[in-house]
Amino acid sequence: MSQGMAACLAVLASCICSSQAFLNPSSFSSSSLLPPPCAPLRSRGSSMMAAGQSALIIQNKGGGHGEIGYHLALKLVKEKGLQVTLLNDKYDDQKQPFKSYGDLTGAGVDILSADLGSADVKSLLSGRSFHYVFDNFAKSSEALPPFLDLARAWPLQVYVFVSSGGMYQVEDSFPLLEDSPVALNEPRKIELAIEASGLPYTFFRPQYIYGPLTSKRDYLDWFFHRLVRDKPLPLPLHGDQFTTLTHVEDVASLLAAVVDNPQALRQVFNCASDRCITFKGVVGVAGNAMGRKDAKEAIVLYDPAERKADLPKGWWPFRNTHFNVSPEKAKRLLGWVPAHDLAKDLEEYYRGYVAAGLDKKEMSFEVDEKILG
Repeated sequence: MSQGMAACLAVLASCICSSQAFLNPSSFSSSSLLPPPCAPLRSRGSSMMAAGQSALIIQNKGGGHGEIGYHLALKLVKEKGLQVTLLNDKYDDQKQPFKSYGDLTGAGVDILSADLGSADVKSLLSGRSFHYVFDNFAKSSEALPPFLDLARAWPLQVYVFVSSGGMYQVEDSFPLLEDSPVALNEPRKIELAIEASGLPYTFFRPQYIYGPLTSKRDYLDWFFHRLVRDKPLPLPLHGDQFTTLTHVEDVASLLAAVVDNPQALRQVFNCASDRCITFKGVVGVAGNAMGRKDAKEAIVLYDPAERKADLPKGWWPFRNTHFNVSPEKAKRLLGWVPAHDLAKDLEEYYRGYVAAGLDKKEMSFEVDEKILG
């Protein structure tokens, strides 16, 4: 590690918020790494300003965004007063979040399910119209035309696409902003296709989601799997890389902020917590959640470049570099404020981890052993 990098890391370490390795990422880069002081998070009051309007949520059947539809539907019904229809790709109702969809029907959400890859969507939604569309399904621009065609005939206020922060290319300046360089991957192609449609749109780019009923647990379970079994935690490089972990309820509240909000139109927003954390910091707060104050002593650092043959895709749930996005644009334009704190959330998360029996589940740590060997 260069002396310059070491100095930068030392400065950042001195800005730890509440001794939890959290930083407010509103403004720091390779040349300016001092963030503003951490401030307590505030929650927003509810609003019923959109009563009488309707929303369609098009929901995928799992993955990193699988639980968004559940939480978003409840936000739109309870806080925005919308009539909500959830159109879900065919799903397994024995898995979460779908196992809890009774909560949605109890709140008045109309749930439709079909194989959206082959279904006649126009017939499925015949006779219905919506003011808001939240597309959390499209995986390619080829899947868009039926929904865009329908939306043109509706009294549409905005077509919201749940995109991905994964399109950002790693650069020297962090946090990543909405105008940072992006790859022309499928989510970006979908954004461009929606722009070209002429419909009013808003794009959100989430990053690393955790929380209740999550479909993808790797971002936090990776750490608990090892800590609960007294295993070493192999972290790439120096372990001080910044990332952002965001509670799904904060994701849902940000998506819901487009309702009756003209500031959202034709805009792209990062969708993430306003606090970033290092990989070492995640080890620390995960350890605290389970009562292990010595958790960081189990960290072992390694160089991924020297272990390429030993690292299967997906074994490590993050990028090896700094990779954190800033939500400051959403806070400024939409008046959104995240309500969750990872360190506080992890105690409940860990209880759920134990309740699910994951602390007793048989697991292989063969990759870890190769790295440590």
